[in-house]
Amino acid sequence: MSERVTHDHPTIETLKATLHRHGGTTQPEIRVAEELDVETGDLVRVVLDDSEYRVPIEESPDGKPVFRHANSSPRLARNPHGAENALAEWVEHRELSFGRSVSVDIVEPGFKYGLRGPGESAVYTGGKPSDSLAGIAKNLDS
Repeated sequence: MSERVTHDHPTIETLKATLHRHGGTTQPEIRVAEELDVETGDLVRVVLDDSEYRVPIEESPDGKPVFRHANSSPRLARNPHGAENALAEWVEHRELSFGRSVSVDIVEPGFKYGLRGPGESAVYTGGKPSDSLAGIAKNLDS
């Protein structure tokens, strides 16, 4: 059974990140100030407002991890063109401006993260699927 934990639980590490504009577009990106246990191109789960999305890890000009798109499925996360971007909606809903700090909670290193706006709290469901289940899901997404 998966355990539910709050963002301030001792097992959750919180990192600071900054909201930036992606290139010359109006699209947001979240730049994490520190290293994460991920590689560029990895697909991770990110929790926004109690909903879980898939996010491909991209890289900022200084080599730090960046979240640019949050999508409902691994397929859409890998090829987001034309798909709804839950990350952009999350930023817009909070009326966050570029340059603003946000929090990145490490729920399961290399697997699941959570985003919180300034002063927000969150509750996460911990736990990773077994390797056999993850393998089946990966094969279905291919």
